[in-house]
Amino acid sequence: MGHLTILAISVGLAMDAFSVAVATSVNLTRLTGRHIFRFAFHFGLFQAGMPVLGWLAGRTVVHWVAAWDHWLAFGLLSLVGGKAIYDGLRDIPLDGNQPADPTRGWSLVMLSVATSIDAFAVGLSLAWLGTSIWSTVVVIGLVTAAMTTAGMYLGRMLGARFGRRMSIVGGLVLVGIGGKILFDHLA
Repeated sequence: MGHLTILAISVGLAMDAFSVAVATSVNLTRLTGRHIFRFAFHFGLFQAGMPVLGWLAGRTVVHWVAAWDHWLAFGLLSLVGGKAIYDGLRDIPLDGNQPADPTRGWSLVMLSVATSIDAFAVGLSLAWLGTSIWSTVVVIGLVTAAMTTAGMYLGRMLGARFGRRMSIVGGLVLVGIGGKILFDHLA
């Protein structure tokens, strides 16, 4: 597989992570290096790790995973998106309590898994083609981390300009991405 093909696959896989980074970073009161590092690191790691799992699984579990992977992605993205919509609609109390940080804890894990499930299928394909997985997953991880970082900066600029309305839009985008994944697999 050529370098340009690997780069195209990496960018294609990273688009969900980019969109999720934009949608979730609008909620952050202040974007810090820690937020960016956590998102970029985890998204890149999961996006690189899933093809390895798919590659190792080969043909043995493809039919089992294909039956429910799209439902898992839809559920996780809808859950996190619904929370973002809820946070955007509610008033922030005067005591300063902010919505939970989406770059930490279970939200981060759910988003990382949801955006990397399609990479599992790529790993299966790479196994069937007899492609070397290791250099490919390094490129996938680095491209995803870079696009996640860019998405977070873009999301923060949109959040600063449009305020809490962007949290609602971001939540709708997450639910929409989940719906698109579900529709693509069911259609």
